[in-house]
Amino acid sequence: MGKWIKTIVLALIVMFAIFYLYTRPEAAADFIKFIFGIFDSIGRFFDSLVR
Repeated sequence: MGKWIKTIVLALIVMFAIFYLYTRPEAAADFIKFIFGIFDSIGRFFDSLVR
């Protein structure tokens, strides 16, 4: 029974993400830029440690 609940919750999260991307593309683009900014910051941190 636990597997069914996880599957339903995952499906709801995916459907919400698709709905969010469809209804608010500007906010979704800002979120993607934010995520890439985090990875860029982590990369700069490790780069500064190496130097």
